[in-house]
Parts: sequence; structure tokens; C-alpha cells
Amino acid sequence: MRLHFYTSKKIISAVATIIVFVLVIAPHFSQGVQARSAKEIDVSVDVALNRFKNEVPGANEFLKNAKGVLVIPNVIKIGFVIGGEYGEGALLVGGKTVDYYSVAAGSFGFQIGAQSKIIVLVFMEENALTTFRDSLGWTAGIDGSVAFIDYGAGRSADTDNIRNPVVGFVFGVKGLMANLSLEGSKFTKLTK
Repeated sequence: MRLHFYTSKKIISAVATIIVFVLVIAPHFSQGVQARSAKEIDVSVDVALNRFKNEVPGANEFLKNAKGVLVIPNVIKIGFVIGGEYGEGALLVGGKTVDYYSVAAGSFGFQIGAQSKIIVLVFMEENALTTFRDSLGWTAGIDGSVAFIDYGAGRSADTDNIRNPVVGFVFGVKGLMANLSLEGSKFTKLTK
């Protein structure tokens, strides 16, 4: 009986922690990513692009050859078994903002906590960019695939060797993240 009581107490404690997290902490994370103005997004995009140029060897070459670049500078992911993520950013063509987009995704599995990340998608082919812009909601892995760069120390992302139509980079607090997928993430055009 004593073991059963101890287990029940742990379950009640875990449920109480989840409720406190959802009601008290999670709203503070989501305020930074929802309903941002175009000017706020543009400033965040500039900061994220500078970080991209400084942290990824070969980034300037990617940007120079890109037909378009989607930058989502503040994607927040929150989860406890069931998770979700959301962020807003801008699509740049010729170095200028042409549209604003959101990204949303859900997940299920072993996860707990919250994190922030930056997503940079580089459209290397005009056809891929046109397909993205013309869609009512572009889902990675269904409407198009995204190749992520995974390179070791001292190597650079080289546009001569990477010939994918859409190339993705994701940054966390500690820098460029590897072994990621955006499969199932939905990108939707916003009115700003």
C-alpha cells in the first residue's frame, strides 16, 4: 500500500506542475511570438540574418545566390509529452521584405520544457520560391523538402556542393543545430 500511495503522490505532483506551467509560465513565452508588428519582425529578422552571417561559414555565398530567404527569428517551442511551436518572420527577395509568414508545428513524444530557435530557409531555385509563395499554406515534407546543412568544424556550407532547392539552417541558444527536421511544420502567409 505504501508504494501505491507514493506513486499516486508523484503523479498528482506532476499534474500540478503541468497545470502551473501551462497557466503561469507558458503565456509569458508566447507573448514574444504572437501578433508582432511588421517593424518588430523586420528588426528581429535583421538581427537573425547578422547572426547567420557571423556563425555559418559560407552564409554570405548562400545569401548572394538565393532567390529568396525566409527568416523566422523567434520560434518558441513548449512541450510536455504533447508540444507545439510557433513563430513569425519575413520572406526577403533581393534583400527586401516581400511577405510575412508564421510557422506552426505540433509534436508528441518524450519532451518537456521550452526553447527558442531561429529558422532560416534559403530558396536556391526560383521554382521552389514560387511554389512556396503561391501556396495557401506550405508544409515542409509535403509541399517541398528542406535540406539541412550538417557540417563539421572548419568546413563551410558550400553552394557548389549543395544543390537542393531549399536549404535550411536552425540556430538555438548555443549556435547552429544539427540533425533537425521541419517535416510537418506549416508556413502560412500573414497580413501585416
